[in-house]
Amino acid sequence: MLVTYLEASRDLCETGSFLFGAALAVCRIIGAKLSTAERATGQGIAIPAWRIRIEERIAKARALIGRLVCFRSGNTRPRIVRTVRMAFAGTNVSLSQPDIMQKLTERIDDQKQRIAA
Repeated sequence: MLVTYLEASRDLCETGSFLFGAALAVCRIIGAKLSTAERATGQGIAIPAWRIRIEERIAKARALIGRLVCFRSGNTRPRIVRTVRMAFAGTNVSLSQPDIMQKLTERIDDQKQRIAA
């Protein structure tokens, strides 16, 4: 029966899927367990939600650090300026202040510490 399916298969992926199904059926018949079967079918161990949230926060913090560094180096494109304004929202920091570079450095260091923690 397997020969019929293998002769009718159109590509290597389809052949591999037939062979995997046959191997899985044989393992079920003899009572053996495949540890790779879970990974191959995509039903492996899921990543916990808390870990995903932490990784997303780290990615956002890194993006913010990158944009703050761009602004500090002289990039005044609207998207960068908007991000810097959002980073300093709720504070009395204005982008036209003479000590904005010091404030930027402090905010960048603060974000780096948040990533490290």
